[in-house]
Amino acid sequence: MTNAAKPLSGRTMIMSGGSRGIGLEIAKRAAADGANITLIAKTDQPHPKLPGTIHTAAAELEEAGGAVHKFVGDVRDDEGVARAVQETVDRFGGIDIVVNNASAIDLAPTEQLAMKKYDLMQDINCRGSFLLSKLSIPALRASAEADRNPHILTLSPPLNLDPKWAGASLGYTIAKYGMSLTTLGLAEELRKYGIGVNSLWPRTTIATAAVRNLLGGDDMVSTSRTPDIYADAAYLVLTSPAKSATGNFYIDDEVLAEHGITDLDKYRVTPGDGPLTTDLFL
Repeated sequence: MTNAAKPLSGRTMIMSGGSRGIGLEIAKRAAADGANITLIAKTDQPHPKLPGTIHTAAAELEEAGGAVHKFVGDVRDDEGVARAVQETVDRFGGIDIVVNNASAIDLAPTEQLAMKKYDLMQDINCRGSFLLSKLSIPALRASAEADRNPHILTLSPPLNLDPKWAGASLGYTIAKYGMSLTTLGLAEELRKYGIGVNSLWPRTTIATAAVRNLLGGDDMVSTSRTPDIYADAAYLVLTSPAKSATGNFYIDDEVLAEHGITDLDKYRVTPGDGPLTTDLFL
């Protein structure tokens, strides 16, 4: 396959999280093109409830065809994220793609939500996305000047002000909408440089450890789609023209439909035509 058929060949992606789940699948899709990938992830040792570490993820990405820089760190650590960005530029020569994937979730109502958990969600989801994006702007500007189609992609929902979402889980909604406001603002701020800034969210729940452990267990997993649908949609966004495709709150199946992909049966965890669980905020 030629490089023309592999648009992310030689491009450099930096991602928060990515040791498992949706982030890892997005990174693998880029790695298959021959992309360079920096993972900023905390899981250095195996987790008792969650699969994968930064080391197993890196091995999967290298097997898929990518070059990987592992950065064991926390997106809440200003100096650590700055080092990760600098090390990425030093090793790979720049940054073309930022993926804000790291996220914490707690759907507890306000009265039951511990402030420690509230702060965690704010710090990882909203502040972490702002920080990684902010520190990557100089490299993304250089990418734009070199006509390398730079993108920031944040895994956050459309800004839907229907009160039911805030009323159901206010702390989490504030944290996720903070990520989406980062998309809205940076798209406008960076438009003049030709940097594409977008959010992507799934139509249905996605079969991840978070869904199994924190949301609905095996029953919800069985009515979910696989992370592949998110990864395929992300790939289409990240390979779209940054100068025109910016400021959008994409939904995974809508992105695929725009590219003529309407048969989504292969993404179902459970084959058939049974009902799927619609994700939050939609």
